[in-house]
Amino acid sequence: MLHPTRAWLALGLIALLAACATGPRISSDSDPSADFSRYRTFSFYRPLAIEEHGYATLTSGRIKAAARAQMESRGYVYSENAPDLWINLNAYLQEKTDVVSTPEVDYDYYYSYRARRYVAVPYWRDRAQVYRYTEGTLNVDVVDARANRLVWTGVAVGRAGRDAPERRAEKIDSAMADIFARYPYRAGSATATPPAR
Repeated sequence: MLHPTRAWLALGLIALLAACATGPRISSDSDPSADFSRYRTFSFYRPLAIEEHGYATLTSGRIKAAARAQMESRGYVYSENAPDLWINLNAYLQEKTDVVSTPEVDYDYYYSYRARRYVAVPYWRDRAQVYRYTEGTLNVDVVDARANRLVWTGVAVGRAGRDAPERRAEKIDSAMADIFARYPYRAGSATATPPAR
């Protein structure tokens, strides 16, 4: 039988490994009436949601570059003049709190006159631990430029941390690739390939 301290250590290690193994949660949705075979060109919506102050930041530039690379890898051509699609991008951070309650056992001792010795009596209690973290959300909207109508959206939600700039760029590229893995269309194609799960 495992000692209670070792059992908690093992559970903590399993939880840590599970947290490291998972990436952001990805979701997507599309307009079933949209004719994706008509779309061949794209540009970025103006003003972009991530450039709410009217200027580009280093992070918004990285996000735009990652989205452009994903669109171009699917055969779309970047065109400022009369694009078929607008890409709008949004990203934000939110402080979150997790409260985890775990049961633990402790022992109280009392002297038993009948047994003529001290007896250990177990009792259970819950221990609450509070974890504060930052959650990041990255949203990609694909808009039919002629109809001014959303035809596809993809969202990545995950824990964010303070990273070095090169590591931040890798995470942005990875999150954008995860989002676009759910985008089943190619430029001018009438058939959609199934999105990655």
